[in-house]
Amino acid sequence: MALFKKPRYSTVHTKHKRDIPAGLWLKCKGCGAVVYRTKLEENLQLCPACGFHYPVSAAVRISQLTDKESFQEIDAGVKSVDVLDFGDYAAKLEKAWAKTGLTSAIVCGAATLEGQGLALGVMDFRFIGASMGVAVGEKVARLAELATRKRFPLVVVTASGGARMHEGLFSLMQMAKTSATIAAHMDAGLPYIGILTNPTTGGVTASFATQCDIILAEPGALIGFAGPRVIRETTQVDFPEGFQSAEFLEEHGLVDRVVPRGELRGELARLIRHFSATGDCPQAAEEV
Repeated sequence: MALFKKPRYSTVHTKHKRDIPAGLWLKCKGCGAVVYRTKLEENLQLCPACGFHYPVSAAVRISQLTDKESFQEIDAGVKSVDVLDFGDYAAKLEKAWAKTGLTSAIVCGAATLEGQGLALGVMDFRFIGASMGVAVGEKVARLAELATRKRFPLVVVTASGGARMHEGLFSLMQMAKTSATIAAHMDAGLPYIGILTNPTTGGVTASFATQCDIILAEPGALIGFAGPRVIRETTQVDFPEGFQSAEFLEEHGLVDRVVPRGELRGELARLIRHFSATGDCPQAAEEV
């Protein structure tokens, strides 16, 4: 029998720790820093540590680039159909409609920016990678026609994986249709400004995304026709690091300016004023 006994300490806590809700923090894809999601939202979806540009929805982008409550959407009911009976495409469309609340991968309408009228289209990558099918092509074409009719500058914010393979040639036809209507807009002496965000690729890049008077791009955006891996495997050529980045393309003349998201609103307003023949673009009509 021991003369002395060691005191016993309990390691069991009767008070439960408070659970921390999931999803409050994320690890930055740019610098690896741990970022509070609320702080990210307050900072235009930019990492406060390194400035990495996270994607934003069409609704958020529209609020950033237009005057409050000035945006009037057009053609909201235009949506794609599974015309080719392509595999599970119908199910993918149903899922995209439910996930995003959108009917297609682009939102179009008229608005004002610092009191100046503009026709604005914004692609939303959440909708099947913002691939361009018949609905996207039709809405871009109608937006260009509206801009020409109202004599508004045309502005399109792109983010796309390219043409939508589920719609085959019907999708590829949209490259010609969008290009033709935008060419008519430009022939009327009206400006077309593109804002390329990450990623802008495929048939969108090869048509209306790079047809602009002025091409702006967000920092670090991937811009090209095919992806880097596909190009390397096809050509057997090693390209410079970052050869499809917005910064590389600015250096080589495709992109006019790389503009951080926080400066896009002011930059766009200045460009619209510059391109306007009268110095001020017309106010958006009550009904478009």
